Amino acid sequence: MRDSAAGVLLGLACGDALGRPVEFQQTASIQRRHGRVTEMLANGAHGQPAGTITDDTKMALCIAQSLVESGSFDPDDVAGRFVEWYQSGPFDIGILTSTILRRLRNGDAWDEAGIDEWKHLPEGSNAGNGSVMRCAPYGIAFAGEPDALVTASRVSSAITHADPRCQWGCVILNATLAGLLAGEKQPLTSALELAADAPAELRTACEAVLSIMEGSESATDLELANSGYVVTTLQAGLYHGLTAESVEDAIVEAVMLGGDTDTIAAVAGAVAGARFGASELPDRWLRAIDETAEIRELGQQLDTMEISFPESIVEKLSSGQFDLQA
Repeated sequence: MRDSAAGVLLGLACGDALGRPVEFQQTASIQRRHGRVTEMLANGAHGQPAGTITDDTKMALCIAQSLVESGSFDPDDVAGRFVEWYQSGPFDIGILTSTILRRLRNGDAWDEAGIDEWKHLPEGSNAGNGSVMRCAPYGIAFAGEPDALVTASRVSSAITHADPRCQWGCVILNATLAGLLAGEKQPLTSALELAADAPAELRTACEAVLSIMEGSESATDLELANSGYVVTTLQAGLYHGLTAESVEDAIVEAVMLGGDTDTIAAVAGAVAGARFGASELPDRWLRAIDETAEIRELGQQLDTMEISFPESIVEKLSSGQFDLQA
């Protein structure tokens, strides 16, 4: 269990770092320049050293550190850590995330800014993958606690990404991770059962992956997209993470899909890391990431700690003070 829990966060970081240099490139361009990307590359997108993690991992670390240091799910603390990270001047940050964190920095409440911003966004810019990329710590912290997992996943997503597709995408990913940590053979089935109220488009995309795993559909029938849309990111990440024969294959294949490579590979890496464990991640990748020791320790702490879920959050939701459906 501890190896798998560490594998979730380390797999996420490896996918993020391997995909970062080729972000925004298409498959043909990646193949032409690098062949099959199996090594950490320097420069490329954002011009960073080999093994550099991006906002995907950095924001996941904010969540993991909040859970470990506070011993509870505290969205106010999570939002504060996001703002502190934002003020450090990250080289990579999504447009919507930047907009929301700027509002939080200027005094807006965490439980109002994200939902308010979402209400005014046009379709096409309102359901990015900026929360599903970072949510994996909740899958570890609340494994075996489905109600807490659902609520924490949705509330935390809504800080910056309030669209129901984003909220429930986080639920499906985290429930899948929790199922893998519990040794379930088909964790996506139980994840979809838990997410019965998820938007139809999101469920359909995930059910297509499940059909391939169950043998009722062929992988050739699945046309994976590489955009920053939460639905396609989750579908591609789940497919590679759940079907690959090794954690390295899962991450490399996700990167080779092109497009939003760091985030798709981060999702695939978290899933594959839970399946195979941190011990199966290539040592050469882990050595290239400066934060490996910290990430490993946080994963192990989340697995062994009892993280509380404040009744005040439940009361706020039940009273309508914070409307997740907006």
